[in-house]
Amino acid sequence: MTEMFISKEHKIENLWKEIDPILVEILERAINGKEIRVNEAEELFKSKGKELCALILVADEIRKRSIGETVTFVINQNINFTNICDANCGFCAFRKSSKDPNSFKLSLKQIIEKVKQAHNIGATEVCVQGGLNEGIDSSFYIDVCKCIKKEFPKIHIHAFSPTEIVYAAEKAGYTIKEFLKILKDAGLDSMPGTSAEILNDEIRKIICPKKVNVETWCNVIKTAHRLGIPTTSTIMYGHVDKPKHWIEHLTILKDIQKETSGFTEFVPLSFVYPNAPIYKKGLAHAGASGLDDIKMYAVSRLMLDGYINHIQVSWVKLGPKFAQFCLNVGADDFGGTLIEENISKSAGSSSGQYLSSSEIIRLIKDVGRIPAQRTTTYEILKTFTN
Repeated sequence: MTEMFISKEHKIENLWKEIDPILVEILERAINGKEIRVNEAEELFKSKGKELCALILVADEIRKRSIGETVTFVINQNINFTNICDANCGFCAFRKSSKDPNSFKLSLKQIIEKVKQAHNIGATEVCVQGGLNEGIDSSFYIDVCKCIKKEFPKIHIHAFSPTEIVYAAEKAGYTIKEFLKILKDAGLDSMPGTSAEILNDEIRKIICPKKVNVETWCNVIKTAHRLGIPTTSTIMYGHVDKPKHWIEHLTILKDIQKETSGFTEFVPLSFVYPNAPIYKKGLAHAGASGLDDIKMYAVSRLMLDGYINHIQVSWVKLGPKFAQFCLNVGADDFGGTLIEENISKSAGSSSGQYLSSSEIIRLIKDVGRIPAQRTTTYEILKTFTN
C-alpha cells in the first residue's frame, strides 16, 4: 500500500526501494493508521538523506488526510505583565530581578490598554503570561481576567502557564482545582501549555529547577481539561536534551490527550540560544539543527495523529521562511500575529515581534495551501480563497 502511495502520488518509487527496510515498515504502519511505538519513533529521529525525504512525504500525506489543505492562523496579542521572576530558568533571557532598572510590572490599566489596541486591529485572543513575581498575589490573576472580560467580553483570554497557576494558588492557599475554577469564573477561556519545556525531571533539574515537576505539570493540565479549560501543548527542544527525551515528552502528551481530549494543538518550540544563560555558560547546545526541526514536526505528526491533530509552526523561533517550509513536513497552523512578542526576542531571536495577517496569508498561499483565520479553539472565522 505504501509503495503504491509513493509511486502514484510522488513518482519516486526508487526512493522507497533504497531506504532502510525498517523505516519502510514504520512508515507503512503510520500510513495505515497504526500508532507509532517508542522504538519506532527512535528510528524516525535517526532519519537522514533519502530516509528523511520519505519521512517528510509520509508526514505531509498524513497531515493532508487528517486536516486537509487549510492552514490556520489567529490574530492575537502577547501581553507579558511582568518580567520580574524568581524562577531563574537557564534558557530565559527575559527575566529581570526586581532591582533591575529594566524590570517592569504592568498595572491593570496598562493591560487593558494593550487589550484595547489588540481589539482595535481585529485580535480575537490575548495571550497573558508573566514571570513569577513575589510582589504579585493571586488576586491579580483573577482581576486581570475580570477586567478584560468587563471591557472586552468577546476577547478570548488565553492565559497563565501551569507554573504560574501553581505559584499563585500556593501563595493564596488554594488547591489547583479551586484556583482554576475561580479563574474560569473570572473569564479565563483557555491556557497555554507552556512551562512544559521537556517533560523529564532530570532535564528540568538542569534547565528550570524552580519550575513545577512533570507530575505537577500534568496534574494542572488534566485538572484544567476536566474543568472545561482547554490548553495548548508545547515542547522546547535543542538545549541539553536528546531525541529520547522528545519521544518521552510526546508520549506523555499523547497519553494525556487520550484521557482528557483537552489539548487544542501541539507547538514545537526550538530553543533560541544566543542570549540564554545556560548557553553562555557552555552547558547547552547552540539550538536544534534545521534537520532536528524538520524531524520534530514530521515525527510529532506521525506520533500524535488522531489525538492532537493541529501542529503549529513557530515563526518566531524558526523565522517566517523556515516556518513556511515546515508546513510541508506535517504542520497545519501558522500560529498568531503575536503583535508584541518579548520572550524569544530577549533570548536572541531575529524574527521580530509581529507578523501581519496579510503576510501570514501570503506565506501560506505561496505553499499552495488555503489560509484561514481561526479562533483560539480552531473555529474557522474566515477563509481566504482568492
